[in-house]
Amino acid sequence: MFSKIKNYISKNTGILIRLDDIAENMNWDLMRKSEVLFDKYNIKPVLGVIPNNKDEELLSQPKKNNFWDLVRRWQEKGWNISMHGHTHVYDSDTKKNDYFKYGGRSEFCGHPLEVQIDRIEKGLKKFSEEKIKIKSFFAPNHTYDSNTFIALKKSGIHQVIDGYGLMPYKENEISFIPQLFYKLYSFPFGIHVTQIHLNYWKQKDFESFENFIKKNRNNFITYEEVIKKVNNNFIFKILNFLIRGVLRIKRLF
Repeated sequence: MFSKIKNYISKNTGILIRLDDIAENMNWDLMRKSEVLFDKYNIKPVLGVIPNNKDEELLSQPKKNNFWDLVRRWQEKGWNISMHGHTHVYDSDTKKNDYFKYGGRSEFCGHPLEVQIDRIEKGLKKFSEEKIKIKSFFAPNHTYDSNTFIALKKSGIHQVIDGYGLMPYKENEISFIPQLFYKLYSFPFGIHVTQIHLNYWKQKDFESFENFIKKNRNNFITYEEVIKKVNNNFIFKILNFLIRGVLRIKRLF
């Protein structure tokens, strides 16, 4: 009995690395170091690539003219390339009416359906021109509304790397891979997605990340492995419901 429980926990526990704000202009020094680290430990992260970056803060970072060659190379390695918004420019205020109740500014939430479809399709067009296949999406600042999910489905995207819960789940014909915290954690159960912003890191942050990788080297999983774990069974539903309730209450204050 004990061995069965241990095996069940082991099969449903893992860490998926997610890097945000990957664009032509970014902290390329830490990106290079991260790639070396990932290759050393055979980690295949999710990269949130901004297809048409217009974010002035990011544009102040160093630029790589061969950016799309690099993205293609990463995808060939088996890294998952996810669409991270369109331009990464916030032009609406959610007033905490966004789907996950994060609040704050947004690129998508609050805009009419046709505007959101247009932005998603323009982003997908850029990826298509660069021969990059896209299966998943996550919005800047975690902000969505019901129109965002309709727009994604109309554009052929049914996987979102955001949400609440300890396990991937399906809702409104979309598979969600929850991303809960801004810091690096290793939990004893569940699928845990990191949120890493290399552009805000210093060398000491990278060193902490490197130590985290070394300590948890056997716990990392791939995007494809996570998608196979999408499940709405009763136990997972209860766990996800409880996590959602706690975190939503916390973010109200």
